[in-house]
Amino acid sequence: MRAGDRRRMTVNRAWWDESVPHHVAARSYNVPAFLRGATTLRPLEVRAMGPVRGKSLLHLQCHFGLDTLSWARRGAVVTGVDFSLPAVKAARRLARRAKISAKFLQSNVYEVPESLGTRFDIVYTGKGAISWLPDITRWAKVVARSLKPGGKFLLIEDHPISEVFSNEPTTTQLETAYPYFGGRPVREESEGTYATAAKMRHRVTYGWIHPISEIVSSLVVNGLEIEAVREYPYTFWRRFPFLTEDAQHWWHFPDRDGMIPLMWTVRARLRADSA
Repeated sequence: MRAGDRRRMTVNRAWWDESVPHHVAARSYNVPAFLRGATTLRPLEVRAMGPVRGKSLLHLQCHFGLDTLSWARRGAVVTGVDFSLPAVKAARRLARRAKISAKFLQSNVYEVPESLGTRFDIVYTGKGAISWLPDITRWAKVVARSLKPGGKFLLIEDHPISEVFSNEPTTTQLETAYPYFGGRPVREESEGTYATAAKMRHRVTYGWIHPISEIVSSLVVNGLEIEAVREYPYTFWRRFPFLTEDAQHWWHFPDRDGMIPLMWTVRARLRADSA
């Protein structure tokens, strides 16, 4: 990894470390509801994944573990990995409070195969994860090296085309702000986080826009067979301030629904002949 990208990921980790207690307490994450038995998984991703009971599942970039533990409630044997130690500690505490068996490990996503030394039936990731990574080809290699031959991969994520537009709090319409191609880091600075208005000491973050062609091609090159790619005119969070929420808690354009895709999913399998 380039030195500049290592530095940017260090900056991001400081932001994520500080965000953890704010997110655990945030209304949008709704930890109390989870402890009462609620799930953070959407029916859409549960259908796409299929049965998980008894299967080993690795959640890359798991934050403080709500999705990971939701898969455990569906019967998966789960391992969550995140580069933030406060997030991993919070995930372990949450698992104990919820009385759910789960393993959580601190690791840079690019070092997961070496950190774990095992392969899984399923690898799952998404909901605002891969835009934090500078090298998507190396990420796809991690996915492949973490799967057993024939194992399943599921990604649910912001559509990269939606990331080229400004999402400042004052934004009232779609305004292009970042290039879709080129892989250049996007620097952002804000007082709070996407989930809370709490004042942060660490305010700078870096992200990367990865075109769909780059993501899919990287998975294929690393031995995954694509089973399904889906695009959706809604997403899982209020990406732009003028989006509106429906009864299923998806966020849409209020008057031009379907104007651009806001979310997408990929389901794939590692080829059975892969090493």
